[in-house]
Amino acid sequence: MKKLAIGVDIGGINTAFGLVDENGDMYGESVVSTKKFPYFDQYPAYIDELCEGIKILLRGVDFEYELVGIGIGAPLANHYEGILDNPSNLWKWRETDDASGSRILHIVDDIKKQFGGVKVVMTNDANAAAIGEMMYGGAKGMSDFVVVTLGTGLGGGIVANGKLVYGHDSFAGELGHIIVEKGGRLCGCGRRGCLETYVSATGIRRTVSMLLAERNDPSELRDIPFNQLDSLMITQAAERNDPIALAAYEYTGRVLGEALADVVTLNSPEAIFLFGGLAKAGRFIFEPTKKYMEDAMLFIFKDKVKLLPSSIDGKNAAILGASALVWQNDEK
Repeated sequence: MKKLAIGVDIGGINTAFGLVDENGDMYGESVVSTKKFPYFDQYPAYIDELCEGIKILLRGVDFEYELVGIGIGAPLANHYEGILDNPSNLWKWRETDDASGSRILHIVDDIKKQFGGVKVVMTNDANAAAIGEMMYGGAKGMSDFVVVTLGTGLGGGIVANGKLVYGHDSFAGELGHIIVEKGGRLCGCGRRGCLETYVSATGIRRTVSMLLAERNDPSELRDIPFNQLDSLMITQAAERNDPIALAAYEYTGRVLGEALADVVTLNSPEAIFLFGGLAKAGRFIFEPTKKYMEDAMLFIFKDKVKLLPSSIDGKNAAILGASALVWQNDEK
């Protein structure tokens, strides 16, 4: 009998989920709207709709199978406790609510109740990407590696001795909040100079804005309002040798490379995988990152650490990563 897992990726707009086996083969996927339920008091209805969607997906399977478990990737997920604590990026308070009140969502228990106690496990999206890379991707056979997710923000998943590093509270690996410039750009976390304010889809937009103000180079990016600019536009401009776009990637790669050199000093990984939208810029992000990483590297690590693109970073990557949690045994 084939063993299958459900992978669930909870995002601010949609929640995607799919049925996956141990080899990473997909047997169906679907999606429900997260933004349809924007407030905390609508969370129970969201859980009901998500669980019903999963059950519909399972009813469509036309062979005998065993559901081994459900893996969930979500921002700021607490792996050990199975909760989301005040996830205001997913659900918000109504104007009449006391916004200072706690909103702890027991999402693992709430889903488990609807599936007869089947194993349900949750972690943040970057950790899920790391486990997915180890189970299904380029990190197969590796015991020590780092996955850096380059999306709207920057996340990190660290694997050491074959195990994901969670830390005592499950929040280890927040690479996006390493301070790379004291007193630098304001971050959504409230601090200044965090890595993700420079290295992310949001960060590179800010870099382009800075360069446009500082330099006189002709650039197609000058005609794009800041609120309409995205990282894909910057990549496309770089492909056309736009000087501002090329300089933005050089700057971004320098900041990332120097930060990764410090990460290597702490972890001594075999490889670092770049995952997410900004990583799709290919050589524009990889070449400067590798150059500056090696320049800043402690001599004992030079030319030892591979910088690689994720091999699961595609349409189903988030689902694959979440499903991979089921096959792990990382309980505290």
